[in-house]
Amino acid sequence: MRDDRFCNSHCPFTRAIGTIGNKWKPIIIDVIGIRTIRFGQLDSIIPLISRKVLTEQLKELEEDGLLERLAYKEIPPRVEYKLSEKGLAFLPILENIKEWNLKYEVAPIVEVS
Repeated sequence: MRDDRFCNSHCPFTRAIGTIGNKWKPIIIDVIGIRTIRFGQLDSIIPLISRKVLTEQLKELEEDGLLERLAYKEIPPRVEYKLSEKGLAFLPILENIKEWNLKYEVAPIVEVS
């Protein structure tokens, strides 16, 4: 859910956090990356998010100009999502956040074989 107090702030950083500041939007943007992807694929790649929340987040990302929704007039209907120019410009920032986390993570997650 978008917080309009952040989105309407006079501070550019606060407005940016209002646009991408919840836990799901950066994950969705990262998963989409440079590809075009369908809703069902996103739903299976991000299993912890409910379909309702995923739908809401995709709609907000589209409203904020980070995402393009491509609807095809087929039966059954097909909808795909891809990042807009603005969304693609956010990918290097996400990479920097991941690198920062790996560098300063207190307890890295150990994968079980």
